[in-house]
Amino acid sequence: MDILGRIARAISDALRDPEKLPRALILCGIVEAVAALSLVFFRVPGGGLFLRHHGEKALVYVYYGVLGAVVAFGLGEASTGFWVSGDPVGRRAVGMTVLWVSILPLVIVAGLGGVLSSATPK
Repeated sequence: MDILGRIARAISDALRDPEKLPRALILCGIVEAVAALSLVFFRVPGGGLFLRHHGEKALVYVYYGVLGAVVAFGLGEASTGFWVSGDPVGRRAVGMTVLWVSILPLVIVAGLGGVLSSATPK
């Protein structure tokens, strides 16, 4: 949970100082990508929703698709952080938009990680 506090502090600092925006984008993007990848490789989707329908694999595909999209978004966010670092003041609007949009994937990964904490490893 310490990493979530660091991300919150980085976002808060980026709101006040455009020079700290690239760091927040890079940190948040890498954490999102790594957390989603760890869920892909080390957690099996479990719970009543996935176990209720034995013959249907659609929910499992959606689960892995969402995690794949979060990985791609996290890497794109980190890349945006490197791009913004070239001109933090001039590219602040784009960086802040990406940072605000990144809260949704972060919440998704944190939620799936908490819900799946009792799932068995692969």
